[in-house]
Amino acid sequence: MKLSHESPEASSNPAGEGGPLEADPVSVGAESGADGVIEDLVAVIPAGGVGSRLWPLSQPHRPKFLLDLLGTGSTLIQDTVKRLAPLAGQTMIVTGQRHADAVASQVTTVPAQDLVAEPSPRDSMAAIALAAAIIQHRHGDRIMGSFAADHVIGEPEAFRAAVRTAVAAARTGKVVTIGINPTEPSSAFGYIARGELLADAPGAFAVQEFIEKPDRESAEAMLAQGGYVWNAGMFVVSTEVLLGHLARLQPGIHSGVTEVAAHWDTPERAQTLARVWPTLTRISIDHAIAEPVGAQGGVAVVPGAFDWHDVGDFDSLAGLLTPDADGVTRIGRTAPVGMFGSTGAVVVGGSKPLAVVGLDDVVVVESDEALLVLSRSAAQRVKDAAAGL
Repeated sequence: MKLSHESPEASSNPAGEGGPLEADPVSVGAESGADGVIEDLVAVIPAGGVGSRLWPLSQPHRPKFLLDLLGTGSTLIQDTVKRLAPLAGQTMIVTGQRHADAVASQVTTVPAQDLVAEPSPRDSMAAIALAAAIIQHRHGDRIMGSFAADHVIGEPEAFRAAVRTAVAAARTGKVVTIGINPTEPSSAFGYIARGELLADAPGAFAVQEFIEKPDRESAEAMLAQGGYVWNAGMFVVSTEVLLGHLARLQPGIHSGVTEVAAHWDTPERAQTLARVWPTLTRISIDHAIAEPVGAQGGVAVVPGAFDWHDVGDFDSLAGLLTPDADGVTRIGRTAPVGMFGSTGAVVVGGSKPLAVVGLDDVVVVESDEALLVLSRSAAQRVKDAAAGL
């Protein structure tokens, strides 16, 4: 695994001297696509969040979307841009000012004018709304699709087919989300209950309900019943429709981003952004738009039949990788690892020899900043460890 072009505060090699954790900048080009580019589709990539369950690898100054977690020579944000390039006529990235230079150095095909830097995190609604307002101000109504910078999708053609279906549904005036057909009764994701197939949007279904992350028993019941998909946070909607819902449901955010967008390409950008941005409500797009509009029948869902992972913790990351012949899953590590009465170890980074004795399914993570040892079953609790140190 490699880590690429971090922000200036970041260590040059967070996993220590033993791991090949740097990658060269790449110019991310388009993969071949069967159906051509949708010229009025703008792919918006929110690049925020820390990935705190991947601490100490992922840090506030080195978020997971800037990392090559799978050892492919490409970071998660580079993969996201490449996946969308055959589909969208334009790509816009929204990220924090702290990470803007690192993003620009990694994704050289996205023009500087389409790298939108927010001065501080205000949750997903403000970031997506700002992108929509800038697009609307520059170009008029467009279809926009919001796709997180840090997801792993193993079947890009199937993903693009789902996006095309979602774009067609969005042209009917719906807010459209792409849900993931669940492969297990996971309690790590929210769920969407789908209703009837929409007559005017082939392949899209009415949304009956958004469900917060359930307990295991509830997730098992939903899978047994059928008709539920995971909420992956992907939204496709026209900018005019999105901003119209915002004006009605979150008028403060609407007026704020509209004002900022009007000054974005002028010398008054910084002054306007500094004055307006801190006043915007912190709220997710799910709570601000998807849930209330869905309750009124305005949201559709397209089930996604493709391999999708949000790489939320070290257990899910290890599940995407193939162990070496000795049963050890190594990520960014070349130093020796000895297994003594132990199986299933995951070792991330580090330059010193490591011995694992009498422990199964243990994860050992070493970075320049910290050392983490945990069982794979406790992977969701890493966030608490990061906050407690």
